[in-house]
Amino acid sequence: MQNPFGSQPDSGSYVNLRKRLFQNVQSANINDQIIEVIRKSLEAENVILSRLERKRLFSQIVQLVSEDLTKKLEDDFISV
Repeated sequence: MQNPFGSQPDSGSYVNLRKRLFQNVQSANINDQIIEVIRKSLEAENVILSRLERKRLFSQIVQLVSEDLTKKLEDDFISV
């Protein structure tokens, strides 16, 4: 299907666009990068944690990163 407003093919639905953008983010290995930063930071702290404590701490840090990212996105959209 052709885009009536240009010569580029129709990019499809919002869901398809979201899927492609998410795949691009995944291919950038951002999740792996976040985990590696947390792992290195924890090693630098030289703290011994049980597996459960480490898992809980990782989850909490990822949640904080997600909340921070969401806030930045909201701030960017408000300022536009």
